[in-house]
Amino acid sequence: MAQESTLAVPQMHRVLYLNSTRDPYDISVVKQPTPQAGPGSAVIKILGAAVLSYAREIFSGRKPYPYPTPFVPGASAIARVAAVGPDATTLEVGQLVYFDCYIHGRDDPNSLILHGLYYGFDPGSNKLMENEWRNGTYAEYSKVPLENCFPLDERRLLGDPADGGLGYTMADLSYFSKLAVPIGGLRNVNVRAGEKVIIAPATGAFGSAAVLAALAMGAQVIAVGRNLDALKKVKSLSPEGRIRTVQITGDVVQDVRELTEFGPADVFFDISPEEAAKSTHFTSCIQALGRGGRVSLMGTFMELTLPIMAMFQNDITLKCKFMYTKQDIRFMIQLAEAGYLKLGQVGGIQTAGSFSLEEFETAFDTAAEMGGPGMQTIIAP
Repeated sequence: MAQESTLAVPQMHRVLYLNSTRDPYDISVVKQPTPQAGPGSAVIKILGAAVLSYAREIFSGRKPYPYPTPFVPGASAIARVAAVGPDATTLEVGQLVYFDCYIHGRDDPNSLILHGLYYGFDPGSNKLMENEWRNGTYAEYSKVPLENCFPLDERRLLGDPADGGLGYTMADLSYFSKLAVPIGGLRNVNVRAGEKVIIAPATGAFGSAAVLAALAMGAQVIAVGRNLDALKKVKSLSPEGRIRTVQITGDVVQDVRELTEFGPADVFFDISPEEAAKSTHFTSCIQALGRGGRVSLMGTFMELTLPIMAMFQNDITLKCKFMYTKQDIRFMIQLAEAGYLKLGQVGGIQTAGSFSLEEFETAFDTAAEMGGPGMQTIIAP
């Protein structure tokens, strides 16, 4: 059994404290007592926490997100285990881990939250976030559930290529937070090696991550979007030529013709924002699927018009997915450690900036202004 603690953990630590939701920000860096590990939990030392491209809207209230106030924001992160509770069986102090922010209730898995970000959908979820798992990862230390810490092979991921390592940096590993979501959606429709996968929109933070995830799973990719320059950047993510790009014109017949130039696709993965709910690409991409095709919807929209007759005639399966499973996270890490899932420079991924807690405004602005294909921004306490 892992020991409760062997690292020196300070009595106090610095956190990014959101006192209330307002514009301008009501956020400051303060000192708080360092959390303590108890049964079922670990305390992790944060090395790098991802910043969403819309973080400034969320934490200023311009984009309403349900979370308790006051609290410490910050979701998924790369961290090192600083302390573990007495019931830890394999997790050890000092281990490098990926902390996944998607927390489920242990007595009711239907109660769920996004740690440091989002309440959930029922009273049980609210209870999780209001109490035990209230404070997130924009801090020097964070208390998290044991089962949400995924050990990483540090020697393999960060080691020198001359010694069998992949040569990534700690910042490179933070991109796991972008990849996890589309991997959940792609695995939900059982994407297989050699299949043709349409990804739309492929030019945003999560869409471009979906392109990299599909490539790592052995698929061919048809990247769909409206911005030609952004599509060119997405295409450059695969020097092997496994990405084809299609610019959506709004003419369904023409777009289907472009999408099926080399035959019908097997899968259509969509992660559109709510603003795209009226877009014609839903019809075009579904009509570009062959018989038995599958659709994975991960976008955020209230209502959606779909070509039901075409789906009926071609035996199309449609599945929706919120986030991912723990098995998906383990699969993602295995792909990366095996070298199939490319991170950092070799994967075409750039870190726009790594910022301190005090630089949170710059971090939020950078994430918003440089949130294109393959880009990430990090807060490193």
